[in-house]
Amino acid sequence: PRHFWAAPFEIGDEFGGLGYPSPMPDEANRILLKYRDKHFGRQTETGGNTTIAVIATDAVLTKAAAKRLAMSAHDGFVRAIWPTHTPADGDLVFALATGTSGIELSADAAIDLYAAAGATMARAISRGVYAATPAENDLFPVWSSRMK
Repeated sequence: PRHFWAAPFEIGDEFGGLGYPSPMPDEANRILLKYRDKHFGRQTETGGNTTIAVIATDAVLTKAAAKRLAMSAHDGFVRAIWPTHTPADGDLVFALATGTSGIELSADAAIDLYAAAGATMARAISRGVYAATPAENDLFPVWSSRMK
């Protein structure tokens, strides 16, 4: 379908402004059933569906807080990619904090940062898919060429 799973997190028209289909089509659940029936029991090559990302902040974070930031950003994969977290995936998010702002987060600010991390990752993935252009010898089509 011509829509992004991450539609609720889009700002402006950064990945087309398509939103969710409205009303949701009756066959929406058929996608799940079709995928299940087609792929159930089939293991793809390990690492064949891997997504690797980086999330960064200029806040001051401890090692534990940076780990929490990576975990929160990883939630953005679920909001933008389907399926995700399968046994064949090697999904990974690296987090880094430069500390250049000098800001040490209060508990409330940390919650806001972690919530924003998931939404930011979902947006980044969708923007990348939306903006991708074909290159010579690509094995697969880009999103825009499949939506014509």
